[in-house]
Amino acid sequence: MIDTLFRNARLADGTLAVIAVTDGNIVAIEQQTAAHGMAASSEIDLGGRLVVPGFVEGHVHLDTSFYGDAWRPYVPYTTGFNVGERVEIQHHNMAAAAPMETRARNQLDLCIANGSTRMRSHVMVDASVGLKSLQTIAAVREQYRDLIDIQLVAFPQSGLLTCPGTAELLDAAFDHGADVVGGLDPAAVDRDVKGHLDVVFGIAGKRGVGVDIHLHEASTMGLFSIEEIAARTRAHGMQGKVTISHAYALGDIPADAVRRVADTLAESGIAIMTTAPGARAFPPVLALREAGVTVFGGNDNIRDSWSPYGDGDMLRRAMMIGHRSDFRTDEELGIAFDAVTVAGAKALGIADYGLHVGARADFVTLRAAHIPEAVVAVPKGRSVYRAGVCIVRDDVLISAAQ
Repeated sequence: MIDTLFRNARLADGTLAVIAVTDGNIVAIEQQTAAHGMAASSEIDLGGRLVVPGFVEGHVHLDTSFYGDAWRPYVPYTTGFNVGERVEIQHHNMAAAAPMETRARNQLDLCIANGSTRMRSHVMVDASVGLKSLQTIAAVREQYRDLIDIQLVAFPQSGLLTCPGTAELLDAAFDHGADVVGGLDPAAVDRDVKGHLDVVFGIAGKRGVGVDIHLHEASTMGLFSIEEIAARTRAHGMQGKVTISHAYALGDIPADAVRRVADTLAESGIAIMTTAPGARAFPPVLALREAGVTVFGGNDNIRDSWSPYGDGDMLRRAMMIGHRSDFRTDEELGIAFDAVTVAGAKALGIADYGLHVGARADFVTLRAAHIPEAVVAVPKGRSVYRAGVCIVRDDVLISAAQ
């Protein structure tokens, strides 16, 4: 017997369908006109709303957000972009902030209410905080296990080699809930690309985990680091398990250099995460995709020491990726949407994702006729289903964390 039939579900092609769910998984998707004989324990009428897979929040920081806490005015840089300076500001702000568990829960409630059902969060691990932040966020993840799947990245935000003891802490993080090993600007921060990657890929090999490296480095410096990361990925046989987050350098270099490095990234199976940030150059989404590179999105900073912006809405992030990429056609708008859904799931190695038979029934209903309209309109009034159970109704979280 089918557990639940969702009737009047509008698919991406505009057709109305019935989605059958049993044990939290999609077992059938049939056109509305062909599903009259289907029976189930319960039925839900979706009223012709557009049904899309749950959003994938591919890059966020649950430990550092002040969402729901007192407003923290942004402190400008004194000498231009400087990771070390920003980390010091962050330490100062977090010392006066609400408890990390409270702030993380606030941010998760926000993201889930907007439709995210999968997430990757980077959590600071270094000599100043040890494993405490990771342990706190891992406990929050357990509380939210019925609402969202969360991967945790052990993130050496203060540097890896320049912060003594961090390498050992990164390794130990996998005994405390980490899923992915992170890195940060091996040339600009650690000034030792080889040494930095020796540690990151050494831990990845030892622990059997993936890699996700923050790369803020610009122009040719960043390009060099990207090429070195790609070489390590191939040497370790880690194609499909490595992400470079931000990769600003890809927005700084000429088109011919982009084409060359895009082929290298595709061959190496490295995914690129972008937020399409502010006035900063960012990776050219179309050029990378045309070469076969997986490009996905994340909100990154949500009202924290790095940025006062952020609303936890991956659909709005798709709009921003499309807007900053000058996407206008329906096909291009679909690419922006893919960056926060299917491409994100691929980059994070999620197997049971999507609107198809066999996938877990995680989906969002939208007040839009089709995906291009959803991307440009960013409609509210969303409902979110997790394993076939409604957890958000009309933007309101109705299922509490454990």
